Amino acid sequence: MAQKAGYIAITGSIGSGKSHVCRLLQLSGVEVYDCDTAAKRLINTSKPLQDELQRLVGKAVFVDGELQKAILSAFILASKENAQAVNEIVHPAVAADLVASGTRWFESAILYSSGFDRRLPLDYVICVSAPLELRIKRIMQRDGINHERATSWLRSQMPQEKMLERADFNIVNDGRIEIDKQIEQLFINLKTRKLC
Repeated sequence: MAQKAGYIAITGSIGSGKSHVCRLLQLSGVEVYDCDTAAKRLINTSKPLQDELQRLVGKAVFVDGELQKAILSAFILASKENAQAVNEIVHPAVAADLVASGTRWFESAILYSSGFDRRLPLDYVICVSAPLELRIKRIMQRDGINHERATSWLRSQMPQEKMLERADFNIVNDGRIEIDKQIEQLFINLKTRKLC
């Protein structure tokens, strides 16, 4: 079987521990592009992107080239249409940056809702999963929020079950099953498909 030329996406619900799994992948020699970090970098450094956001949101969204997060957040939260309009500016820029980086593996928490699964040719999707209460606990600890707020964050995202249905591989990050062994098995599976 010939090697495919697409991308390998890592996704999962908030609190699943995607970043931890990505760090372990990087320790194994796999370069992983972080879409969230890239989006923040591009918003803060790309003049064309800043110009587009100013046309959409208003000049006040940047002051001396610095993003006014409260203004952008208020605009996004005002309506689904506003959020979609911002996404249509930011997500294509991130996709183009990923392509330019030459990296084949990338992490995206919003792989499906951002349309990344349609913007880029994907060979495989890896979903990092964890039990619901563990995800809630992780979110509470990480963000210093209560159970109710953490639960509402989770409800705002695509359910983990739906992500798993669309994934080719699952890495379980429940604190019991060894992730290193799952990554080893993942590499074996990808080598079998001549993708690693």
